[in-house]
Amino acid sequence: MILVDTSVWISYFRKDDPGLSEMLKKYLKDQDVYAVSAVFGELLQGVRNDREREIINLFWENLPKVDETRLFIEAGNLSSRYKFFSMGVGLMDCYILAAALQNNLALWTLDKKLQKAIDVIESVD
Repeated sequence: MILVDTSVWISYFRKDDPGLSEMLKKYLKDQDVYAVSAVFGELLQGVRNDREREIINLFWENLPKVDETRLFIEAGNLSSRYKFFSMGVGLMDCYILAAALQNNLALWTLDKKLQKAIDVIESVD
């Protein structure tokens, strides 16, 4: 089970990387993708027309959602504990990372700073 970061969704919708698109399609078909509101909020922030908004909302409505209870609190604690702010990792990325951790999901991202944060946590645990 995975949580797909905004960067991966953007690449998927833009069809930037055929290999990435095929992999995400497989995860979606196997119902292995979970959604978090922060990612879909970021995607909706960047829509250029009603069709894009409709597609993103359709994915949001049909994907299983992570438990977001106390997630901003967990994101703040995570950021503070690992000093992510000083690494350039913002609270929204910490929110997404906390969602993956709290829900025992792998996080798929193309964001280098967020990937570095994942690496920091994995090296400590």
